[in-house]
Amino acid sequence: MRASKVITAVEAHAEGEGGRVITAGLPLLKGESVREKMQYMQAHHDDIRTLMLQEPRGNPALCCNAIVPPCHPQAEAGFIIMEQTEYPPMSGSNTICVATVLLETGVIPMQEPITYLTLEAPAGLIKVEAQCKDGKVERVKFMNVPAFAAHLDIQLQVRGIGTITADIAWGGMWFVIADARQFGLSLNARQGAAIVRACESMLAASAAQYPVTHPDHPEFSGPTISQLTSLPDQPGHDGISAVSVSGGNYSPGGITGALDRSPCGTGTCAKMAVLHAKGRLTQGQDYINAGPLGTTFTGCIEETTTVGPYKAIVPSLSGRGWISGMSQYLLDPSDPFQSGFTVGDIWAE
Repeated sequence: MRASKVITAVEAHAEGEGGRVITAGLPLLKGESVREKMQYMQAHHDDIRTLMLQEPRGNPALCCNAIVPPCHPQAEAGFIIMEQTEYPPMSGSNTICVATVLLETGVIPMQEPITYLTLEAPAGLIKVEAQCKDGKVERVKFMNVPAFAAHLDIQLQVRGIGTITADIAWGGMWFVIADARQFGLSLNARQGAAIVRACESMLAASAAQYPVTHPDHPEFSGPTISQLTSLPDQPGHDGISAVSVSGGNYSPGGITGALDRSPCGTGTCAKMAVLHAKGRLTQGQDYINAGPLGTTFTGCIEETTTVGPYKAIVPSLSGRGWISGMSQYLLDPSDPFQSGFTVGDIWAE
């Protein structure tokens, strides 16, 4: 058996959203921070992202994380997040997957009942509190980067839909957010295809009509991801979210993204920033956000701050992660698909 690449990964998911974690087999990534290492990987080794996320090793809904040595002295580990079309600076579900994998595989020693650790993401340092029992990470809570609303109640002209009202907010990624009732949709997994179509149409409109850039990090522009929200349908829940992870193709009528199986961690934080800006969510108040599978993330506004000209919140987020497998991926030098492939039956072509 011959291979030009051997990549070792742990398969995991957080509240349903797949977050594969690469633990070995990466090339040397240069940089003085994890953000710089992410940029180096994007420029020089993007084939690893497509190899791991596209066929025959991946699928449209999968995310992937690369464990890298941290650069900040306070961090125990660093991680680079990879999605189908981009390298997000931050992701809630992927943070939960990474923390679960690092602790349950023993890369970082587990302390019961609570393990405290610091991870370095491209967005910066992430303080993590993991509840642990009998060798299992039962819940991961972390402090996210500051979240803020950039535009509230804007009017978007959406092709094939008409005019809708939406918000644009940062929760670690740039989101466009709208009430699902404007599209006549229920936010459950059975309506996944219709949700993705609506989200991607809304995303295309917002990217064209309301482009945004992070005031402290101009390399993070958007919106790049879209979210529909709805009122809760179960006792104990405060709301429902359905997020489309974009496929990057905005052709009308096509399914150009994949439904986030979880409630989306950065999406929950962006949603909380919007609710706080509208006076509907106060500091210290838990916000339990359900996803299309009925699983939940719990957010809380820990404090308030500012980011550039924007009033911002500092949110915490918590959820559960599980390891589902361990794998080694090989690349034969004669394989005609050296960086994976996509086919138009399930991928955006």
